[in-house]
Amino acid sequence: QVQLVESGGGLVQAGGSLRLSCAASGSIFSIYAVGWYRQAPGKQRELVARISSGGSTNYADSVKGRFSISRDNTKKMVLLQMNSLKREDTAVYYCHVGMVWGQGTLVTVSS
Repeated sequence: QVQLVESGGGLVQAGGSLRLSCAASGSIFSIYAVGWYRQAPGKQRELVARISSGGSTNYADSVKGRFSISRDNTKKMVLLQMNSLKREDTAVYYCHVGMVWGQGTLVTVSS
């Protein structure tokens, strides 16, 4: 079974950048699509970006042009590069594969 561990969250000023990492265990990671979701206080969890097993990507409209998702199957790693961060990007970010969720990593964007 796949297990996921996110890292890279933190406090950043608006306009800054962060890179989130999702490290996976499990021998069949490469066949799964991977999604980054986020949940802000008082809001529902939403999809931020997704990458297929073949590398196709899609993004929420709110992050298009600012966020970039990538994967390295040999390292069993998925990255989310977040640029031009806004206060509204503040949330706990989760990695998701199949039916498995990571524990989340908090991103706080200050003005």
